[in-house]
Amino acid sequence: MKVMLSNLDLVRDFVKNSRQKQEVLLANACLSGQTVCRSNQLTAKTEGVIMTASLSDAFTIFSAKANSSHWEVLNQALAENGYILTGEPDKRGFYLYKPCEVPEGYQLHCTKSVILWRAWWKYRKYAATPGISLKLLIRMRHTWYPVRDLGISDGVLYVKTLAHELTFTPEDLVIWLSKVEGKSV
Repeated sequence: MKVMLSNLDLVRDFVKNSRQKQEVLLANACLSGQTVCRSNQLTAKTEGVIMTASLSDAFTIFSAKANSSHWEVLNQALAENGYILTGEPDKRGFYLYKPCEVPEGYQLHCTKSVILWRAWWKYRKYAATPGISLKLLIRMRHTWYPVRDLGISDGVLYVKTLAHELTFTPEDLVIWLSKVEGKSV
């Protein structure tokens, strides 16, 4: 008996094959992936093309549809493979994702700011200890900064780092790292 891939597993396979410059032919009840003109395309049955990856470029760059109902799954699979979104959606409504070096012992996240707020509650006890906690890092200007404190006021999330205080609305996307349990930093 053959088990159908979940949406997340199918997207993970799509990303893995695209990174390895391999053509794809994948499908489940909601999504299908295929190669068209040296480009891998992921299509949602109800939305059309939701992600692409060129097989011709030296480094694989992904485009993911910003308002897709599958965006969180796309984003998760890309983050798991070390890809982060860069900038705002293009005129077609697609985010560009490029590879990012993830320090060893960390997990990459690209989420709405409220997810970082939730994660903070797990790690905030480390912020009160002497020294600089490296449990949560946030990306700003191509550099990772340790998160020193987080606060919310009037629906705005304030993130304090060693260098800056950043502000985010609940819908803003934030690129951050969390320490993988069991790994020392």
